[in-house]
Amino acid sequence: MNAAESLFRPPCPKPLSPLMGLVRSIASGEGDLLSLLPKDAYEVDIGTLGYSRRSIIIVNKPEYTRHVMTDAIDIFPKNDLMKGALAPLVGDSLFVSDGETWQRQRKMVEPAFSFIRLGNAFHAMQAAVDQFQDTLTKRSESGETFSLDFSMSHLTADIICRTMFSKSLESDVAMDVFESFSLFERSVSNVKLSQLIFGKAWSDIKQTDEVLAACKRIREQLGVLIDESIVNEAAADGLARAVVDARDENTGEGFTRDELIDQLGVFFLAGHETTASVLTWAFFIIASRPEVAQRIRDEVDQAVGENKIGFDDIKKLPYTRNVFRETLRLYPPLTFIPRVAAESCKIGKQKIKRGAMIMIAPWAIHRHRKLWDEPELFDPDRFSQEREGNIVRGSYIPFGQGPRVCAGATFAQIESTLILASIVRAFDFELFDKEKVKPVARLTTRPKHEIQCRVKKRQ
Repeated sequence: MNAAESLFRPPCPKPLSPLMGLVRSIASGEGDLLSLLPKDAYEVDIGTLGYSRRSIIIVNKPEYTRHVMTDAIDIFPKNDLMKGALAPLVGDSLFVSDGETWQRQRKMVEPAFSFIRLGNAFHAMQAAVDQFQDTLTKRSESGETFSLDFSMSHLTADIICRTMFSKSLESDVAMDVFESFSLFERSVSNVKLSQLIFGKAWSDIKQTDEVLAACKRIREQLGVLIDESIVNEAAADGLARAVVDARDENTGEGFTRDELIDQLGVFFLAGHETTASVLTWAFFIIASRPEVAQRIRDEVDQAVGENKIGFDDIKKLPYTRNVFRETLRLYPPLTFIPRVAAESCKIGKQKIKRGAMIMIAPWAIHRHRKLWDEPELFDPDRFSQEREGNIVRGSYIPFGQGPRVCAGATFAQIESTLILASIVRAFDFELFDKEKVKPVARLTTRPKHEIQCRVKKRQ
C-alpha cells in the first residue's frame, strides 16, 4: 500500500459531464452547484461553465483569480446572486458592498479587528469551549444522540457572541439571534438553477417571507444587543463597542445604527457559520480516522500535558492547526465567490462579455488536478513545514485574497485549533450513517443532512 492509498478520501460528488451534472443537480432538489460542476471545472485554467443566458466563466488559474480579486477599478464587483442572498440580512455592508462604500467601511472596521486580535478574545474562546465540554460530558453520561452540525454552530455562535457583546449565548436575546440565524441559513435561496441558467445579470433575487421574517428578527435583536453593549461597561472590550467607536477618517462620523446592525450582522454570520461549517467536517473526518485523533492527542500531550491550553500553546500545535487547514482546503466554507463583469473585458485570452458571471470557486481550485497532488485525499501534512513550500501560490484561498481577504482569518485559525485540541483530547465521537454523508453548497459548504453522533468521554 502506498502513501496515497493509506490516506482518507472524504465524501464529495463525482464530477460528471455538464449534461449529466445538470440532471443530477436537478434530481437532488437542492439547486446544488457541487453536483453541477463538471469534470472540466477541476482541470481548466479558465472556461465557460455549461450553458446560461448570461454566460458563467469559471476562473481557476491563480494568476487570473488574483486579477479578479485584487480588482482596483471595480470591473468585477460582487455578484447579484450573493447580494440577493445576503442583502435582507446585512444591507450594503462590508461583505457585499463595492467601491467607495466598501473602502470606507473596511478602513473603519480594520482597527476593531486589530483590537480583537490583541485583546482578550482568547479568554472568550476558552470560556465557551469549557462550557461546551461540560455539555459533552453530560451527553457522554446520558448516551444521547445529537447533531454534530448544530453543536458546532452553537459553540462558534457562543464564541462570537462573547467576543462581540461580552455575554454568552445563553441570554434570551442572543439565543433568539442564533435560532433566527439557523433558520436563515437553512432557508435562504443562494442559488436557483433557473435563475442561474436563464436569468439576466443584475436581476432582483427574491427571498421567501420566512427568510425575510428571520432577517427582520435578527436585525431587531442585534439592535438590542448593540444598545446593551453601549451602556454596559463590561462590554467595553467587545468587538461591538469597537465598531460603535469606529470613525470615518475624513468626516469623523461613526456608523449609523442601521449600519452598525449591517456590519455586526456580517461579523456574527461570518464569525460563526463559516467556522462551524469547517469544524463539522473536521470532526467528521477525525471521527472517521482514529489515527488523526491520536496524532492530535499526542501533540497536545507533548505541548501542554494535562494543563489547560493557553494562547501561547496554540503555536505548539502545528499538526492540529494543519488538520483545520486541510479541512478548509477540502471543504471551504465559501464554496463559490461569484463576481460580475461590469464591462466587457478579457481575463487572459478569454473574452468576457458585460454581465457575465465570474465564478471563482475555492471548492474547485482546492481540488484542481494541475494545482494539487491527490487533491481529493485528506492529507494535513501538505501544510507541514517540510512540504508547505510545494503549495502553488494562490491555489489555497479559503479566506479569499487581495484587499477583500477575510479580516477574521487569524481569529478563525486560533479558535479552531483550540476547539479541536481541547475536544479531541477529551472525547471520542461515534458517527451514525456516515456513509450517507455528502456535501452540498448552501450558504456555506454543509452536509446535505445533519450528521448524527454520540460522544464518549476519554479516561
